[in-house]
Amino acid sequence: MIKAVIFDLDGVLVTTDELHYQAWKQLAEEEGITGFMREDNLRQRGVSRMASLEVVLEKADRQYSDKEKAALAERKNNIYVASLANLDKSAVLDGAFEFIAFLKEKNIETAVGSASKNTPLILEKTGLAGLFDAVSCGLDTQKSKPDPEVFLIAADRLGVPYENCLVIEDSDAGIQAAKAGGMYALAVGAAKENQQADYRAADLADEAVRGIF
Repeated sequence: MIKAVIFDLDGVLVTTDELHYQAWKQLAEEEGITGFMREDNLRQRGVSRMASLEVVLEKADRQYSDKEKAALAERKNNIYVASLANLDKSAVLDGAFEFIAFLKEKNIETAVGSASKNTPLILEKTGLAGLFDAVSCGLDTQKSKPDPEVFLIAADRLGVPYENCLVIEDSDAGIQAAKAGGMYALAVGAAKENQQADYRAADLADEAVRGIF
C-alpha cells in the first residue's frame, strides 16, 4: 500500500530545465568549451551538480583540478540562481497543485526528493513551499542519483517504510534510484517510457496518475 509520495522537483513539479541548460551553456562558452548541446543536457537530468559538470568537461581540451571544478560548479550555480529572479507560479507544471491537494484528501504523506541544492529557493518562489510534509535535497545528501539516498532521507523524515513510498521522476537515473531504494516508481515526462517504472504517465495532470490510488 502506498502511504507516501516523493516528488522529484525539476521536470515533475516545476520546469527549470531550460534555465539549467542556458547556465551550463554559458559556463561552457566562457571556458571556451565547444559542442555542449541539448542532447548533453539530457544526461544531466536528475544527477548532482558535480556530475552535471563532468558532462560539460567531457568536451574540454584540458584537465581541470578538483579545486577548479568546484569553482566552475559555483560559477554555474551563480548564473542559474540569478536566472531564478523572475521565477513564479507560472513555472509549476500542469496538475501539480491539484495532485498535491488530491493526495492530502487521501491522507497520503508528501515529500520532495531532489538533487538540487536550490530546492528551498525554488519551492518558495513558485508557491510550493509549505505544501509538503518533508523535503530532502542536495543540501542533505552525499551521493547523487541513481543512488537512492535523497529518497531514503525523504522517507525517513516522513517516517514511512520505503516499501510504502511512491517516487515520481522524470529521469532514468531517478527511476533507478527509486527502485534501488525499494520504492514504487512513477515515470513521467522525459522518462515516461522507462520500463523499470511501476507506473507511467505523461505528467501529473494525467488521470492515470490518480488511478494509482
